[in-house]
Amino acid sequence: MNAPESSPLPRWAWLTVFLLAPVALLNYLDRQMPAAMKSSVMTDLPDIGSEANWGRMLGQFKWVYAFLSPVGGWIADRFGRRLTICGSLFAWSAVTWWTGHVQSYGELLTARSLMGISEAFYIPAALALIADYHTGSTRSRAVGLHQMGIYCGVILGGFTGYAAEMPGLGWRGTFGWSGLVGMGLAVPLLLLLKDRPRPRATSGGAAAGLGTVRALLGNRSFLLLVLYFTLPALAGWVVRDWMPAILKSEFKIGQGKAGVSATLYWQAAAIVGAFAGGWLADQRMRSTPRGRIHVSAFGMVLIIPAMFGVGFSPQTGQLWVAIAFLILFGLGWGFFDSNNMPILCQVAPPEQRATGYGLMNLVSISCGGLADWGFGILRDRGLPLAAIFSVFASAAVISVALVLMIRPTVGDAGSGQDARTP
Repeated sequence: MNAPESSPLPRWAWLTVFLLAPVALLNYLDRQMPAAMKSSVMTDLPDIGSEANWGRMLGQFKWVYAFLSPVGGWIADRFGRRLTICGSLFAWSAVTWWTGHVQSYGELLTARSLMGISEAFYIPAALALIADYHTGSTRSRAVGLHQMGIYCGVILGGFTGYAAEMPGLGWRGTFGWSGLVGMGLAVPLLLLLKDRPRPRATSGGAAAGLGTVRALLGNRSFLLLVLYFTLPALAGWVVRDWMPAILKSEFKIGQGKAGVSATLYWQAAAIVGAFAGGWLADQRMRSTPRGRIHVSAFGMVLIIPAMFGVGFSPQTGQLWVAIAFLILFGLGWGFFDSNNMPILCQVAPPEQRATGYGLMNLVSISCGGLADWGFGILRDRGLPLAAIFSVFASAAVISVALVLMIRPTVGDAGSGQDARTP
């Protein structure tokens, strides 16, 4: 029997993706800037003192962000994606502007905590809104395009190492201008974004929220997805947050070159991976409801040798070796990242998806914060990079097994497949 044709996309489906991609860029630009400008910030704020304190600051953002991410997801599920997205954008942009005015390590910690609070509401709401509009054969591509905005933000953040060294701008001016741009973008976005109407939940308030959480925690495939989402994040956050400093110290290059080398190439590869992974997953879904799972698992397979290679590259003394393995990591990351929300959509109904992604963020980013802090401690103690990144590679091996154990239960509209098909 032939598969039915996919239903036409609703109005605003692709416009929503293109409106949100620049917001995703700002979201990760504002996160990435401290990593690229580390030397300048630590010089200007000498009370930071140690690598461990820097790692704690990076972790502080993640722990606050992770704790509030399920709350942000629940608010988006309950009260609407549009207002959640626009409020989050304006708030984190205001915090970004203020970060350029801090005068001590304590104030920097406060700023990053406020950044974690304000940014926690964006990603679950944005991906859920995209999934609301893209219900079938375009879902992985749509999510992949949004994630490309994230990768471009990380790339742009890598260049801020140069901006931090520019007279008259510096790291403070860079934070200030980025914050002003974000606050200015929030107003037209509020006018242009539209929520897609969804059936209202029958129960309201706190009971609905607790019921959603209970349903998700009782869903075996969702729990597997949480673990799968978390283990690669240990490497992903360390690569984003520490790689500029790693390349600077290991290969004896300047802050600007290190920031660009640590972001441009692997994030460009992630853009290619997100596009290819989204397209392949949507194509694969035509023959099996596990298509997105298979494509995501392939991406994770690429990450395994990439982590080994990044860890051993300083022993070669060649920067290009590190960049080559970072490119492989980025390609695999794009395959992985473009399919997380689409896989979630196969194991959770629409009214649970923003909350579900928030719970995934809670676990994943909490562990990512610990990885950042722990990495700083291990660097202070002189543990070899090869040993640390070998642990990350081992986590990726486990992740492949985890994702292949997930069983879809919610079908894609227009996919022509029963989600329960083995």
